[in-house]
Formats: sequence, C-alpha cells, structure tokens
Amino acid sequence: MDLPDYALEISGLVKTYPATKKAPAKTALRGVDLKVRRGSMFGLLGPNGAGKSTLINILAGLTLKSEGSVRIWGRDIDQQPRDARAALGVVPQELSADVFFTPREALDVQAGFYGVPKDERRSVELLEAVGLGDKANAYVRMLSGGMKRRLMVAKAMVHNPPILILDEPTAGVDVELRRQLWSYVRRLNAEGVTILLTTHYLEEAQELCDTIAIVNRGEVVACEPTGQLLRRLDTRNVVVTPEEPLTAAPVLAGFETQLRNGGGFAVTYKTDQSSVEQVLAAVRAAGLHIRDIVTEDPDLEDVFLALTYNAPNAADPTRD
Repeated sequence: MDLPDYALEISGLVKTYPATKKAPAKTALRGVDLKVRRGSMFGLLGPNGAGKSTLINILAGLTLKSEGSVRIWGRDIDQQPRDARAALGVVPQELSADVFFTPREALDVQAGFYGVPKDERRSVELLEAVGLGDKANAYVRMLSGGMKRRLMVAKAMVHNPPILILDEPTAGVDVELRRQLWSYVRRLNAEGVTILLTTHYLEEAQELCDTIAIVNRGEVVACEPTGQLLRRLDTRNVVVTPEEPLTAAPVLAGFETQLRNGGGFAVTYKTDQSSVEQVLAAVRAAGLHIRDIVTEDPDLEDVFLALTYNAPNAADPTRD
C-alpha cells in the first residue's frame, strides 16, 4: 500500500471505565482528535491523570476504546487489528526485563514473537545502536536500570516498525544515558521512523519535538507546531541585575516581580500592554540602578502550566 500521510489518525476517541463496587464510572478520554504526520517527532504532554497512558494503551491494544476510531499507519484497529499493531513499537514506562536471558537472546525471542525470520533478525545491530553491543551476552539481570531501558527500545524495534512510541523513556536515566538514547532516537527519526513521545521533562519535548499536543482532563487543549505553541503566551520576562544585589523583589507599579539568585529580579510584562522601555522606566522610578538586563521568552513549561494547571478546569490528579 502507499505510505499514509499520517502515521496515526485518532477521531472522537472516548474511554469510559465502568463503575465498580469501590469506584464510580470514570471517563479518561473525552472525544480526543489527533493526527500525527508520518515522519514527525510528536510530543504528547499532560499532567498526571490527563489520559496519556490510556491513549497509549488503546494504541498498543492493551485497553479497549469505548467510542471513536483509530487508524495506525492507515489501518483501522477494529478492521485490521493485527496489521495496525504490527506497525507500532512501544517502549512502556515500566521496566520489564527477561532477567534469565542475555540481551541478544531477549531480542531474538522478541523478533520471534513478530515472526521475523532468523536470517532477517538485527539483534546485534540493534544492541550496537543503543550502546549495548558489549553487553550482548551478559545476563539482563546484571544490567543497570538505564541499560535495561535502552534494551527495551531495542526490543521495540526488532520488527522494524514505522512508528515508535516512547512512554517516559528517560525516567530514572542519568544525563549521559539520556543523551545517548536521544541520539539514537534522532537517528531513527532521520531514517523516517515516526516518534510519539511522552515525557515529564518539558525541555526534552521542546528540544526534540516538531509538534506537541497537550492533553488535560482527557481532552486535547492544544496541538500545534512547537514554535507556534510557544508563541501562544503574550508574556515576557526582563531579568534585571541591579548595581547592588537585592534581598527581596522590588514593588513596581503595574508589573509582577520575582527575586532571582544572586540578588537580581525578573519583571513579567504583557507584550500587548507594555514594552521593555516601560519596564526599565519603572525600575529606575523605584530608585534602582541597572547593571545588566536580559530578556526571556516563554518556554514550554510556561505554556504547559497556562493550559493545564492554571486553567479553570485543571486536571484532577486522581483521574487517569
């Protein structure tokens, strides 16, 4: 078949968990619509309990949807469930290791589950790619947590899927291992693999993803190219270093201020209401002498908070 324009197409997706003796019915997803373009590095973000895990579990076939449609690599999960799921490689949050196998044996077994012929298996190549070539014949139980997580990425790729889902892949991984993992993921993406990433490290999403969707209370509250999403906020910061370090943020009429390390302070202003010149005038009017200033644009964390925790219907962390 021709390559689809979209790796994932989700329309009107609803998931409601029925009531039990201990808990009432709960709706985790409320009509989610998402399209992930083929070849993209797509970030899926949201607070705890927003519905991200439920969405990924539906894609992976671990949870049944209540309503809506899902197409994976052009295949409907109701009409072609096996073919649809075969297009996915999923790296879950939880570490799961075949502790009595070696990494090479673990990849061979995983490839066998997907029906990959022995002469087409890439176990050694994949282990080298994730930096585990020298551990190919060690027992998995001897690997560190970071190594086990990289092994899970390799296992997800044994059948050469066109879509890779990474659910919090760098949780508990040190900085160096995180750098190695992202180097490999970038290479996969450059080779055409579509990446769907969830992460609590917002700076990772901002640096890696070309498009980001933010989910809150089971609904998509934003889905835009990363740069466009960052331009949503009309606030900026001016960070002022005064000649004499301060011990408290100054009071400036019409502006919010916050003390920074080293005795400086940040002044927040709305770009459609004020300007840098007006900020500096207010600083001088307060009797402060300026040694240096730096302007700051909003980052993904600012947008995330504005759309989720600061929203009127912010997510209830007890919900999934």
